[in-house]
Amino acid sequence: MSVHPEYTLSHLAHLEAESIYIFREVVAEFEKPVLMFSGGKDSIVMLRLAEKAFYPARVPFPVLQVDTGYDFPEVLATRDRWVERLGLRLVVASVEEAIAEGIVVDDGKTSRNRLQTGTLLNALEEGEFTAAFGGGRRDEEKARAKERVYSHRDEFGQWDPKMQRPELWSLYNGRIHAGEHMRVFPLSNWTELDIWAYIGREQIDIPDLYFSHRRRVFERGGMLLSESEYNPLRPGEEVAERTVRFRTVGDLTLTGCVESTASTTEEIIDEVAIATVTERGATRGDDRFSEAAMEDRKKEGYF
Repeated sequence: MSVHPEYTLSHLAHLEAESIYIFREVVAEFEKPVLMFSGGKDSIVMLRLAEKAFYPARVPFPVLQVDTGYDFPEVLATRDRWVERLGLRLVVASVEEAIAEGIVVDDGKTSRNRLQTGTLLNALEEGEFTAAFGGGRRDEEKARAKERVYSHRDEFGQWDPKMQRPELWSLYNGRIHAGEHMRVFPLSNWTELDIWAYIGREQIDIPDLYFSHRRRVFERGGMLLSESEYNPLRPGEEVAERTVRFRTVGDLTLTGCVESTASTTEEIIDEVAIATVTERGATRGDDRFSEAAMEDRKKEGYF
């Protein structure tokens, strides 16, 4: 008879332990890490994991948000609550300011969401950050699945999928040259369903946008977009009030919502469990331009 009972971790506990290990490895290895924080559910879960990784000490790195100027107010309010509660240093990289300073060019055709890339790269360079935590998950989009936990970026901030480094036995190669940096994805092995299960388990504070609510929306390109001063209607478009929720949050001019009555975490878990389309494919306009839209943006330096 065994003296000690068998010790096993649940699926969620295993994911949590792996992510905490990644956070600690990066802080031990890199001089100036930063956490890219949008105020959305994935970045909030990432911040909760960082909080656990270093408790009772403070999170030992700042958080960086790239502000398009078109962010949902509910998301910014949640961001500020987390920053205040954890006593974090918040770095805001403004697309508006980047345009004014000539860092990126607004040609009147390119979305603010796509102008985030140049704005982000400039902020990473100015901050001399050597590692940037991102909330990417492999189930989000095909290009995400090509990356590993550590994603090397060259001196121009670009990603080459052919240059991925092996990560056998969870050993990570963080060697970089001057001017280069590493993107790190602690949620690489998580799914949207895992994120929601963790939010429910930890009772995590997230924006109300993720839960069912009444909203004035209109249809464009097969998506339901929010009525807003930043979203002028085009000929033939009509606004209607519907019961919706958001699966992901970003630039409100491009982020769609889905019709849903799921108003609790448990109901959202049931809904996500039977979803057949990824959240980005269903509700992110910028990822619909082509089959390789996300991969092209990542090669340019996107998240």
